[in-house]
Amino acid sequence: MANSLNTINVDGVNYDAAAYAASKANEKTNAMDLDKNAFLKLLITQLENQDPLDPQENSEFVAEMAQFSSLEQMTNMNDSLSKINTIVSNMDTSLLVGQLSGMIGKGVDWTETTNSADEEGKPVVNKENFQGVITGVTISDGVSKVIVESGGKNYYVDISDISKVYDIVEETSSTDLLDALETEMITAEA
Repeated sequence: MANSLNTINVDGVNYDAAAYAASKANEKTNAMDLDKNAFLKLLITQLENQDPLDPQENSEFVAEMAQFSSLEQMTNMNDSLSKINTIVSNMDTSLLVGQLSGMIGKGVDWTETTNSADEEGKPVVNKENFQGVITGVTISDGVSKVIVESGGKNYYVDISDISKVYDIVEETSSTDLLDALETEMITAEA
């Protein structure tokens, strides 16, 4: 049961005091975020409620309209910068996918790190090295990974886990080399 010193009762409902205070602080922060519509409403309310015998100076209204215009321009600029950021991010991703696609068919070494605990509960970091062949590229939630086939299984490997990428050289046995040389010699004698 919660300690009555840590609760607060608002309109007959009990709340945790810390959670209630945090939610009220969040509401105040949100209330302080004024957008251009709120600014325009304030300006109209000010016009409606001014003293007709002592109206505000025109220069004050011009200054407030200039502030409103500046606010709107900053909002529009922020929206534009956000769109540009998205475009640049997409271009970076496209370039990375293009570079990673060039690695398809190459051999790769990577390390997978897992965390566990020993018998005493102390943290243990385990690292295991793997080898395989890159068969594809994927992007999931903005994270680029290569698809690697190793031992008949597919692995999705983070780029940061890759330690080495290399060309695969098929090994030729010495018997295959001798057979190739004999065939070449027989062809040359004929």
